[in-house]
Amino acid sequence: MKRTEGKDAGMYHDHVRRDRLTNKAWFLGVLALVLTAAGIAGGIGQTGLAALVAPVAAALPGGEALTTVWVALGLALILTLNVHLIGRLGRRLQVAAVWLEVFSLFLVFFHSFDLSYGFILGKLPFLVTQGVATTLYISAIAIAIAFVLAMVGAIARLSDNGFAIAISSFYTSFFRGVPLLIQIYLIYLGIPQLGYVIGAIPAGVAALSLCYGAYMTEIFRAGIMSIPKGQWEAARALGFGPMHTLVLIVLPQSLRLIIPPTGNQFIAMLKDSSLVSVIGVWELMFLARTQGRDEFRHLEMLITAAALYWLISIVLERLQARLESRLARDNRH
Repeated sequence: MKRTEGKDAGMYHDHVRRDRLTNKAWFLGVLALVLTAAGIAGGIGQTGLAALVAPVAAALPGGEALTTVWVALGLALILTLNVHLIGRLGRRLQVAAVWLEVFSLFLVFFHSFDLSYGFILGKLPFLVTQGVATTLYISAIAIAIAFVLAMVGAIARLSDNGFAIAISSFYTSFFRGVPLLIQIYLIYLGIPQLGYVIGAIPAGVAALSLCYGAYMTEIFRAGIMSIPKGQWEAARALGFGPMHTLVLIVLPQSLRLIIPPTGNQFIAMLKDSSLVSVIGVWELMFLARTQGRDEFRHLEMLITAAALYWLISIVLERLQARLESRLARDNRH
């Protein structure tokens, strides 16, 4: 039987020894045919690739009349060979190879836009020091407030108090059902109608907190309900009050299930924070839209912002993975 490759092997790793699908001739043949048909149907011969292989295509049977066929067939064979070769690697090397190839395709795709890299490098420090810093600042405060709102909302939903259940259920229903962009406008434009002028950053933080607090309420409720009811009843039988039972017995165990999906919510909030740019907050998206305006370099700034969002998300994903591993080890002990 095969051994798993490293500690992060798949949860349901198959130990039955069998030939890989990428080594089977019938699969490679079908893959080549499908890719060829897709290339012909997509008119790949009319793209820039046709110009690159025009001299070769002219020397093949059918000449330029069959350029699309030859280009599609050539690419299909190259891609099929690529799949076969990567399929012969180990799992980790497969992941690394596919990541590298897809990332290279992204770079080639963006390079075709004729970007001004000097303009990007000139604006990058300001995007990082102002845009990224503001984005992280807003998201960190909002997720902390959302965490508290979710905890209170989940406890209210699980209580026996009708008023608490009604308020909590209305809160989650409204803020989960209304688009976040509308919530931002309602808070930023609506609160001043009550006589209180709210700044752009507090309005953005409030909207993000209320929206994600509503979503996280259901996460917290599910985490609390995952704890067996018998533990609550045993604590109450030993003389613990309801609040002590919740704080000392239930919540410490449920947080192990709550924290990982909360990390996902923070990553999602980080990207949704771009919506607060509509009310003038100088976060990453706002600067990406405005910095390229004078020289009509919108695409450079948007691609740079996308790369920065992605980089931040990767860092947060790694931190979340380490936190989940730590919680899993603590749970086993």
